[in-house]
Amino acid sequence: MEEKEIAKEIVADKPKIEKKRKEIEAVMNIYTSFNNTLVHVTDMSGKTISKVTGGMVTKHSRLKANPTIAMFIAKRVSEELKEVGVKNLFVRIRAKTGNPAPGPGANALIKSLTREGFKILNILDTTRIPRGGPKKKGGRRGRRV
Repeated sequence: MEEKEIAKEIVADKPKIEKKRKEIEAVMNIYTSFNNTLVHVTDMSGKTISKVTGGMVTKHSRLKANPTIAMFIAKRVSEELKEVGVKNLFVRIRAKTGNPAPGPGANALIKSLTREGFKILNILDTTRIPRGGPKKKGGRRGRRV
């Protein structure tokens, strides 16, 4: 009986080898217009992990594109990503077609995600560029008030 107890003590004293959890990567698509902010997170194969918009976070329609609301969106997205185990993000920012810059929520969103502990691997601007296309409305002299 003493031999069994000694064997148990030896096994108990062995240092446990911790397995490194693989850091899961995801793609975060951010669409920011000047009226709203939409965040769609997918895994690398394209399956949706999380989708949050400005309207889901606030009831005031005029505030949907606010940097403050973008922080609340990031908070909600980060909770859902931590459940899955995502640590690294590839970010794709898209503004409205033809706009020179993304809306006000994009910067705040990325900043608050880094504060939450996510590692941003890449930021890519995927804004679509108009190349001619159909004629703009408003006539030759533009829209007059």
